[in-house]
Amino acid sequence: MEADESGFEISQQQGSWVVRMWWPAGPVTGGPQRMSVEPAGDAPTRDVARGISTTVLRRLDIAAAMNVAKMAPEAQRTLEDVARKLDESGDAAGLLLASEGVSERYLAMLAATYTGMADSGAPAPVPWLARVIGRRPETVKDHLKKARRDGFLSTLAGKAGGELTEKSKAVLDAMLKSGS
Repeated sequence: MEADESGFEISQQQGSWVVRMWWPAGPVTGGPQRMSVEPAGDAPTRDVARGISTTVLRRLDIAAAMNVAKMAPEAQRTLEDVARKLDESGDAAGLLLASEGVSERYLAMLAATYTGMADSGAPAPVPWLARVIGRRPETVKDHLKKARRDGFLSTLAGKAGGELTEKSKAVLDAMLKSGS
């Protein structure tokens, strides 16, 4: 494995070919974002002349490469940083709910935390948010629906997550500037 500030690259040799798989820096939540296949340095000329076969591609062990990438110290540190920031964001959303109710500031913070969870590949962001905020999952789902209706969060059909809207970003920026 090779790593730098932009991401991780893991190589596998399959016969006469070297396959390089690359993930960006951050938590490893799925397969590689880029793959390249090149002749191995010691590959016989006749194998290279025949080209890459489907057999070479079928033998790739992407799952093993993902496991190696997930265990890299850089990936572990990034994952811990992301988890800590999401916990802090969830705690802040819970405090806002307790002090302000279902306010614009709460909805923006809830949306930001939810999208962060979904983007990090968390399998169940709603139950986690419910635990952190101290509400039932059904209540958190209702709050997320309200965040979408009120323009704080876009929709991704059939998937957890969404995108923060400009409205959410403006509320979060104002919170940062005011120090609250």
